[in-house]
Amino acid sequence: MSELDFLSRRVMTGQLSRRDFLGRAAALGVSAAFANTMLSSAAQAQSPVRGGILRAGLQGGESTNSLDPALNLSQVPFNFCKQWGEFLFRLTRDGGLENRIAEEAGPSSDAKTWTMKIRQGVEFHNGKTVTAEDVAATIERHADKNSNSGAFGILGNVDTIKASGNEVVITLKEPDAEFNYLLADYHLLIQPNGGKDNPTSGISAGPYKVTVDEPGIRYGGKRFENFWDKEHMGFADQVEIIVMNDPTARMAALQSGQVHFINRVEPKIVDLVKRLPGVSIENVSGKGYYPINMFCDTPPFDNKDLRMALKLAVDREQMLQTILRGYGTVGNDFPVNKAYPLFPEGIEQRVFDPEKAAEFYKKSGHSGSILLRTSDVAFPGAIDAAQLFQQSAAKCGITIEVRREPGDGYWSEVWNKQPFCLSYWGGRATQNQMYTTGYTSNADWNDTRFKNPQMDQMVVASRGELDEEKRKGIYRDMAVLMRDEGGLIVPFFNDFMDAVATNKVGGYNKHVAGELMDGYSLAECWATA
Repeated sequence: MSELDFLSRRVMTGQLSRRDFLGRAAALGVSAAFANTMLSSAAQAQSPVRGGILRAGLQGGESTNSLDPALNLSQVPFNFCKQWGEFLFRLTRDGGLENRIAEEAGPSSDAKTWTMKIRQGVEFHNGKTVTAEDVAATIERHADKNSNSGAFGILGNVDTIKASGNEVVITLKEPDAEFNYLLADYHLLIQPNGGKDNPTSGISAGPYKVTVDEPGIRYGGKRFENFWDKEHMGFADQVEIIVMNDPTARMAALQSGQVHFINRVEPKIVDLVKRLPGVSIENVSGKGYYPINMFCDTPPFDNKDLRMALKLAVDREQMLQTILRGYGTVGNDFPVNKAYPLFPEGIEQRVFDPEKAAEFYKKSGHSGSILLRTSDVAFPGAIDAAQLFQQSAAKCGITIEVRREPGDGYWSEVWNKQPFCLSYWGGRATQNQMYTTGYTSNADWNDTRFKNPQMDQMVVASRGELDEEKRKGIYRDMAVLMRDEGGLIVPFFNDFMDAVATNKVGGYNKHVAGELMDGYSLAECWATA
C-alpha cells in the first residue's frame, strides 16, 4: 500500500487528479471504496498538526557561518534565518509582498519617501516588544558598509531613517517605486536595536527560538510560544537543520527517515528518487541561476575579448541536458529570466560558437591555461559542469584548468575572492534588486567586479521610472550591457530541486522564490507520522 499512500498524497498536493488516482488504484487491485478511504485519510493529514520535530538535511553550511544575518550567504544560514527571524515583508507565491512587521507601507507621490507603520504587540525572543526604533536601527546597521552586510548594496539609495511613534520614515536619494521589495531581503530580519549590540545573538521575532548553533554541523530551534502570527507558522515543537554537504549522505538520510526534507537533489538521480515510496520530488522553476564568474578587473579577465571568447566557448544546451537533465532553461549571460516582470524580450540568444570564440581568443592575445575553481557545493553537478566547459573550450583552442576546491570554506575563501569560479544565485524580487545586489560598482556581492558607470546610472534610473514601458526599456539596455561587456556567464537557470518525505510531512507548498518553500518549510509544515 506504500505506492497508493504516496499517490493519495499527490492528489492532496494537486499533483494527481482524483480520477487518475482511482484508475491507478484499480490497476493495483484496490477497490474504489478503499481507495476513497485512503483519500479521506490523506485529506485529514493535510490539516495542520502541532507537535513533534521536523528535520532538514541541507547542503550549504560551513564552519565559518555566523548567526549575524548580515553575513547570511549560503543555503543553511538562509533556511535557518527564516525559522528564528521575522521580517518587515515577505515575498508571496504570486510575486507580491505580504506585510509582516511592517503592517502598512507606502511611498510619497515622488517615490522618494517611504513610510512604514510598525505592527504593534510583536515580541522578540528576549521578551522585549519590537519598536519602530528597532526597525530603524536594523536598516541603519545593514546600510553601514562596516557591517559587511549582503544587503548593503541594495540600501545604498537610503538617505535618512527616522523612527517616530510606531512609524519609520525612510527618505531616499533617488526615487524608487519598488523600495519595499528590497526590504524583504533575507538579510534584513529585525533584531533588538538592529543587532548593533550583538548581531550574533540569534534573537529576533520569528516562530522559533535558537537552541542549537553549531556552525557547519547543525542548528536547532524551539517553538516560540509568543510568536505573533499564531495562525500560520510554528507547528512543530522543534526544528533542526543538519549540515549535509554530501549529496549521497542527504539522500540516505531522507530514505532512512533521519530527515524530512533535503535540498539540492542532483538532477541525475531525480528519476530514481521519484520511484521511492513516501518521497516526493518538489521542483519549481524560478529565478535561480548557476553562473561562471570572471573578475572584470583582474587579469586575464580584464580583457573584454577574452571574456567574450569564454562566453562563446560554453555549450549551454549540452550543459542544460547533461547537468540539469532539462530541469531548467538556458541562460544568456545576464542575471534575469522570464520569471521576472518586465523581462526584456528580443535579445539574441548566445550559443556555442567555436569559430567566433577562437577569433576573440586570438584577438585577446592570451596564451596558456586559465584556472577555473569549482566545488560540489557550488551547485549540484558543478564539477561535471566545469569539466564540460573545459571540453567545449578546448574545441575553441582555449585551455582551462579545473581545480576542485573543498566544500568547507568555498563561500568564504573562493567565491567573491578568486577571479574565475562557479557559483549560484537564488534570484531577487525585482530586476532592479538583482542588478543592485550583484552588479553595481559599490555592491559587496559584485562577484564579477563589473564596475560600469553606465550600468550604475541605469540602475538608478530604473528605480525612479514609474512608467512600466520605459522601465522595461531601461531593463533591456541593462541586460544587453551585462551580456556583452560583463564578467558573467550564465549557462542556465535552474529549477529548485527539493525532496520531501511526504509520508511523514504535511503542508508542503512549493514557492517560486526559493528552495524549501523559500526557506519556510520547517516552520510551515507539520509532522504527520
